[in-house]
Amino acid sequence: MAEMNPLRRRMIEDMQVRNLSPVTQRCYVHAVAKFAQHFNRSPYRLGLAEIRAYQIHLTTTGISWAGFNVAVCALRFFYGTTLGRTAMVDRIPYARKRRQLPVILSAEEVARFFAAVPSLKHRTALMTAYAAGLRVSEVTHLRVSDIDSQRMVIHVRRGKGQKDRYAMLSPRLLEILRAYWKAARPADFLFPGAVPEQPITTGSVRRVCYRARRAAGLAKHVTVHTLRHSFATHLLEAGTDLRTIQVLLGHRSFSTTARYVHVATASLPSTRSPLDRLELTPRGAHRS
Repeated sequence: MAEMNPLRRRMIEDMQVRNLSPVTQRCYVHAVAKFAQHFNRSPYRLGLAEIRAYQIHLTTTGISWAGFNVAVCALRFFYGTTLGRTAMVDRIPYARKRRQLPVILSAEEVARFFAAVPSLKHRTALMTAYAAGLRVSEVTHLRVSDIDSQRMVIHVRRGKGQKDRYAMLSPRLLEILRAYWKAARPADFLFPGAVPEQPITTGSVRRVCYRARRAAGLAKHVTVHTLRHSFATHLLEAGTDLRTIQVLLGHRSFSTTARYVHVATASLPSTRSPLDRLELTPRGAHRS
């Protein structure tokens, strides 16, 4: 086995000390490696001119906003933290994010979607994502012991940003989970993978979601995260205040939660347009 590059080892250690998630660590290492490969030189010998040229190159590849900014975060961490070149960090710009409204399913569409999932385990996992507003990685890593039926909460461990929180456990979801447990008898992870000692993979859940969308005949682009968006929007339309939704979703910034105001449409049909209040004279009525 080849020995790890000292610079890479140092970067990994810096991320471990700061308790960055394993996924973030892999993404950052991969991004810096791609940057170095582009110039076929060690990143230690590259600077702002090369970073700018690489960013321009990325914009020509059709990379997503998220993918572009992962590369930016990785380079800012590598040069600012691992190499200690802090003066460079503010000169590595992020891409401006397009303000795009999330896809929201109606209650009828959610029901059609669940009905199109044949597997009990996968259907229960997706229902849990919707009923509690969980991210796909949070669902897959749930353990049986995280379901607290006494307090009617779900303990989400090491969610985004390595933060723990409590999510709501609805009576209906509790019934569904109990029926699933009686049929599947999971021992540790609530939704075990092919190897019972390991959780189901996020990729597996995403593939099931893709197939269910097609089977249900939904034209919308539905992902597991769409269920989380729909959870928040349906709560808001039912009268739940934004602060409560922020806590349930685990959002750090209130502005992130506030975007659901723009997609909650329950009150629109009963809201009168200013045009409806005008007393318009029929065309030609003023003629004698």
